[in-house]
Amino acid sequence: MSTNKYPISQRIKELVAYFADGNNSKFAAIIGTNEANVRNYITGTAPKFDIIASIARSFEINYDWLLLGEGSMIKKLKKYQMSESSLENQLIKEPEARHRAIKVDEQQPKCIPLVLADAIAGFGSLEFAIQDQDIQGFYRVPDFVDVNFMIRVKGSSMYPKYNSGDVVACRIIRESQFIQWNKVHVLATTEQGILIKRLKKGASPECLLAVSDNKDYDPFEVPINEITGLAIVIGVIRLE
Repeated sequence: MSTNKYPISQRIKELVAYFADGNNSKFAAIIGTNEANVRNYITGTAPKFDIIASIARSFEINYDWLLLGEGSMIKKLKKYQMSESSLENQLIKEPEARHRAIKVDEQQPKCIPLVLADAIAGFGSLEFAIQDQDIQGFYRVPDFVDVNFMIRVKGSSMYPKYNSGDVVACRIIRESQFIQWNKVHVLATTEQGILIKRLKKGASPECLLAVSDNKDYDPFEVPINEITGLAIVIGVIRLE
């Protein structure tokens, strides 16, 4: 099929429809850009290489299809024996699982969902469940024990500990007394959305001090009553 008759704008539109239910904002969050950019790509603006690379990293798709419009969108996956020498090879995608809802605390403890950050805003609830539309994929990482979910890091506030695009594995904390001071946590807040910060005791019992590893970002206090969910980061996956 000619790439002129089948432009990349059309292919991106198909990706948005397939992986984000036609929601440009949801697709933008997955690949690390904004909704306006995705809208422009669909209407004809050529995406830069970093966006194409991000799309290729984010989805199990046929690269020839993405770049040239050749073949089918979804590539045929083969499960393989995990190599102890490469953390990247310890990730095994479970594409069939994207069609199932999963209750994180009770089902498939060895299969970890990678979820959109917006989907975890209410994870402080004891009834917390991630729905299939919020899940980008399922992964098995043998070294991650008792992990509830994984999310992708955005921004540079935790550099050099975590880079934008890294995937962090998280364990939900049900009670504030189980916070591990000076460790990195994921916070869902009513005022500032999802935060990934190192936590310390605040100036008063009603607040926590959120600290960035990047010294260009000043520490700030987060009122406990604004926190709707809390998890500790126990591991990271970084693909070069």
